[in-house]
Amino acid sequence: KVPLHHQSSTSSSGDSSSSSSMDPLLLILKLPYSALRVPRMRLKVPSFSLPSAMTVFSLVLATYFLVVSGFIYDVIVEPPGIGSAQDPVTGNVKPVVFLSGRVNGQYIIEGLSSGFMFLLGGVGIILLDLALDKHRA
Repeated sequence: KVPLHHQSSTSSSGDSSSSSSMDPLLLILKLPYSALRVPRMRLKVPSFSLPSAMTVFSLVLATYFLVVSGFIYDVIVEPPGIGSAQDPVTGNVKPVVFLSGRVNGQYIIEGLSSGFMFLLGGVGIILLDLALDKHRA
């Protein structure tokens, strides 16, 4: 064991030699930067105002439209925009909007049209709610 009077002297001498006990590679890396000082900067916290209620509503409505219309599915699977089928009687090729035969598949136009219909339903409910407001003309 170390006597008490030796412990106090070793702790004070250990603090002064802390830079000499550092890794030599770290000292070599710190040498070019020792002449530089950190500048004193006065940074301001950026101030921003909250968006208006109509902006938030528009973003929520656009996000609702994209999610309901299957935009994420369209990006991942990359289906064709619209399909085509040959008429068995005349032989003419006609456009097809709804993908038949696959329950979990859709054309892009099918997703967008159904998303638009859901959007119209949501806007209709909002308009009905506004129509029932007693303080509106």
